[in-house]
Amino acid sequence: MDKPAAPAARPALTRARHWQRTRKLTTVLLLLWLLTGFCSAYFARELSGLSLFGWPISFYLAAQGASLVYLGILGFYAWRMRKLDREYRA
Repeated sequence: MDKPAAPAARPALTRARHWQRTRKLTTVLLLLWLLTGFCSAYFARELSGLSLFGWPISFYLAAQGASLVYLGILGFYAWRMRKLDREYRA
């Protein structure tokens, strides 16, 4: 006869998988955040030769572009975490 699985084992595995996926998502998005901030500052001198409406393109990247990327990261994180939490809700 087959024995049913222990009820306590299933939620622990589900919780471990949930936190594994949460940490992976957080790591990827933090790396994207770091690269966005680093690249806009690091390449600002090279991009200062290009202009848009009389302002250097590096100004637009630092002032608006990076902020929009950060907002996108926050929105994606909230959407994905809501989906993960619903999927792994006990």
